Amino acid sequence: QLQLVESGGGLVQPGGSLRLSCAPSGFTLDYYHMGWFRQAPGKEREGVSFISSSGGSTNYADSVKGRFTISRDNAKNTVYLQMNSLKPEDTAVYYCAGAFFEPTHPMSQYEYDSWGQGTQVTVSS
Repeated sequence: QLQLVESGGGLVQPGGSLRLSCAPSGFTLDYYHMGWFRQAPGKEREGVSFISSSGGSTNYADSVKGRFTISRDNAKNTVYLQMNSLKPEDTAVYYCAGAFFEPTHPMSQYEYDSWGQGTQVTVSS
């Protein structure tokens, strides 16, 4: 299992942007398929976005399509989630997750075996 560390969360006004980063501790991400998930208070963890190990395949939840962009830089051993046009309903703890085997259902948390501790994103005026 990877040890993953997220960064980049914070407080932002509606309509603003944030970029989250996820990097492993002591491992390479090259062979891992990566996902971003989020969990708001009182709600279940939900899938936000997915990127394959090669970066050739991506997937997004309907709620973030057109606003969020997932990317990876294997040379920097980092996965990113660029979040634009943020809304109050995007407020949540955001987690990155890794899967060694390509997920059949990329938005299902049960397909991932490595998780970070999460970073808080708060969208509020």
